[in-house]
Amino acid sequence: MPAEPVPHAYLLTPDEEKRLADFFTSGNLPPALGQAIEQYITHKVGRPWNDPVILERIRKAIIGQKDDYWKPVQQRSLQYTKAYSVLGYLTYHFPVYFMQTEHLLAMLAREGLLKKSMAILDAGTGPGVVPFAIADFWSRLDGAKADVYSIERSEEHIEAFRYLRDRFVPKGGGASIKSPVKADITVFDPAKVPRALNLIIFSNILNELCEGDINRRADLVMKYADRLHPEGTILIVEPAEEVTSTQLRRLSLALRKRGLTIHSPCSFVHGTNCTPDRCWSFVTEQNIRPTRIMENLAACSEPYRYVNTDIKYSYTVIRKDGRIKEPFRVPPGSRTLRLSQVHRYLDTRVDIIAAKMSENLGDGKTVVFRICDGSAEKPVFAVIPAYHVTTENRILITAPYGSVLELRDVLVRYNTRHDAFNLLVNRNSKIGLPGIPDRI
Repeated sequence: MPAEPVPHAYLLTPDEEKRLADFFTSGNLPPALGQAIEQYITHKVGRPWNDPVILERIRKAIIGQKDDYWKPVQQRSLQYTKAYSVLGYLTYHFPVYFMQTEHLLAMLAREGLLKKSMAILDAGTGPGVVPFAIADFWSRLDGAKADVYSIERSEEHIEAFRYLRDRFVPKGGGASIKSPVKADITVFDPAKVPRALNLIIFSNILNELCEGDINRRADLVMKYADRLHPEGTILIVEPAEEVTSTQLRRLSLALRKRGLTIHSPCSFVHGTNCTPDRCWSFVTEQNIRPTRIMENLAACSEPYRYVNTDIKYSYTVIRKDGRIKEPFRVPPGSRTLRLSQVHRYLDTRVDIIAAKMSENLGDGKTVVFRICDGSAEKPVFAVIPAYHVTTENRILITAPYGSVLELRDVLVRYNTRHDAFNLLVNRNSKIGLPGIPDRI
């Protein structure tokens, strides 16, 4: 079962949950924020934001950023430091990252990792995606307060941050959004930010630093962790792209070896360290609705290039206090098979305890989920043909990302094409919460 909330956790009320559900169901960027972005573009370029010339320049900036992203890390120039690169970021990336952050804040709240009064640091804030998402999220809470600090090296981003904050974040609201400190987070002295921070966020930033050196990234996170409250949380978020997602898992383990704790989504049910080199694991949320700017940008011969509505991301939640989301450990003497041993049991039915580490990767005919118990060296997937889904195995489909499940009577098969293993679930298989047979 999940761990108890941290002491003095802020627990969402039914009314607050309803407000969040209504917001996520709508899929809309808050109108005031969308209008503020449009106004900033007009302010910045001196012409209406929807002027055809301005839209074409923003399109070129978006294409340049997308092309640059797929280069090796050491060859990238993803700094978003010039006017139109910032405008491209605001119109293409900002809305998805904003909604993504709100989903992550809701996850932290539901796991009992937020408090009534918090000090939060966003390291590498850009034009303020995370602080503005915090302000919007806190606006749906009845009694919570937050002081939000941030660091950003680009003067162009800081200018956009201040403009948008003054038009979107209400004064006297639940979240107080401070002006960013102008600095490079890799050389900044964290002693200049408040001590005993409750939450430190690195959102879509670490993958662009340290040229892929995981140990240097871990050292950077540890430097900021020194400012974390003993019961505080570090949230690291990266794009769902395979390389950055896999590097995040490697970073998580590097931080674990330095004395921090992986709270979620990873679960080490056998108490072992995993082999993350092929651990491509990410979350998928409901698509957002295109903003008015996206719709205008898409009024061209290649509209798909300028509409960004998919929310897919990888994350890790790190703690100082040893707290983990899923405390279950396979007891000594259990006959449950470790995933590192499935290669010895090809074409054999086995029992497994592992975490669900993906959304559905299959199609309408077959349901496929990645699973992990912290021991596997090769990817392992649970596979259910749609006609084999029953009330006794449906929890694999409905359980949230990161949930630890017990899979009984599943058939081991090797997937030659992907050099991975499939655990075939049929109508005779039973899936439930480990150690709780009545919940199957």
